[in-house]
Amino acid sequence: MSAEFEQLVAEFEKFQSSIKNVDDRFANIGGMQDELSRLEATASSPDRSVTVVAGPGGAIMDVKFTEDALRQRPEALSAALMSTIQQAVAESARKQATIVEEHMGDDLNLVDQVLETQAELFGTTVEDLKARMDEAPPAEARAEQPDDYSERSVLKSADEPQQARPPASSGGSDGDRFLKNLFDEDDR
Repeated sequence: MSAEFEQLVAEFEKFQSSIKNVDDRFANIGGMQDELSRLEATASSPDRSVTVVAGPGGAIMDVKFTEDALRQRPEALSAALMSTIQQAVAESARKQATIVEEHMGDDLNLVDQVLETQAELFGTTVEDLKARMDEAPPAEARAEQPDDYSERSVLKSADEPQQARPPASSGGSDGDRFLKNLFDEDDR
């Protein structure tokens, strides 16, 4: 019975070790969630006329155009925008997989799975995608000019103050007075 008991003890210790491994993996899940919520991936078109920022889950957080982008034909701008969105979303997925692997263990091979899928989708190699992951995102080359809208976001930011409604004219027709009263009632 001693050998059977030792085998049971060894199995129990193995089980406890597995539970500790799972506990260790989930101990920092809050940190992983925080990192994932702050994730941003930026991609720019080859000519740098379109820049897209993707967030967690590939959500598009920002889109910026330069003056050069606005001079393009609509079809060319559309193609550049779609391609840049795809690249930003793909980069977001790679970053997410990296964060999850860092916190949950690399035995999941998430990054490799994402890279293999994206290589097939984009018609490139896993090595090329790994090289892109190692590249640092380009820094903003110049500061935003207040009167230059070419580098401004086309998406409204939650940080931006709401524009005030222009004051209504004091005179006017019955229709003007009706609309003024209607808007005044909405403000109450």
